Amino acid sequence: MMTRDFGLSELLFVLGAMRWTILLSLIAFACGCVIGLLVAVLRTVPFAPLRWLMTGYIQLFQGTPVLMQLFIAFYGIAVLFGVQLSPWPAVTIAFTLYAAAFLGEIWRGCIQAIPRGQWEAGRSLALNYADLLRFIILPQAFRIAIAPTVGFMVQLIKGTSIAAIIGFIELTRAGQLMVNVTFQPMIVYPVIACCYFALCWPLSVLSQRLEKRIDAGLTQNASV
Repeated sequence: MMTRDFGLSELLFVLGAMRWTILLSLIAFACGCVIGLLVAVLRTVPFAPLRWLMTGYIQLFQGTPVLMQLFIAFYGIAVLFGVQLSPWPAVTIAFTLYAAAFLGEIWRGCIQAIPRGQWEAGRSLALNYADLLRFIILPQAFRIAIAPTVGFMVQLIKGTSIAAIIGFIELTRAGQLMVNVTFQPMIVYPVIACCYFALCWPLSVLSQRLEKRIDAGLTQNASV
């Protein structure tokens, strides 16, 4: 069997696959934000059945492995509906629903962290529930949510490595292919780890700085 060393062409292949990790993370995060915001809002509405439904959705996706969710999206849809998805839509659906569940719970906590006095002030102005959220609650909750949201983005980027299991060629899958060709895992996998580090470390630092800034702002407001 012919083998070759891990060189420039192999490195370029890995870096090329890196863009698919970034793209998948961005798509899943963006779509997850849209659905997650809806989930978070419905988790706080006065209508109990909607709250129970959203709670069940969150518990389902937080309480099951994302790998299983990916298998259901890739294989389950084909079995249940006779439609075989390619890896791209399968991983997009799986990671979008996964992201929406976690973001929905993060943002629900941020919404409910707003002091009751703000809610009561809005009701005293005769605002309906939608306007109360739009003009008073959500702008304040958004500020609190920035740091944990950025932190979750780091987890999402790392989690996309699971997509390799169904043949989606992102960073981890590219590394597996290069190991099969070069038989140099102790070179290939450290390179893959460095790529993930280059993606995640700046976001981790940003999340920590935002969290410290928000905590300082809240402490200052509390002392006034």
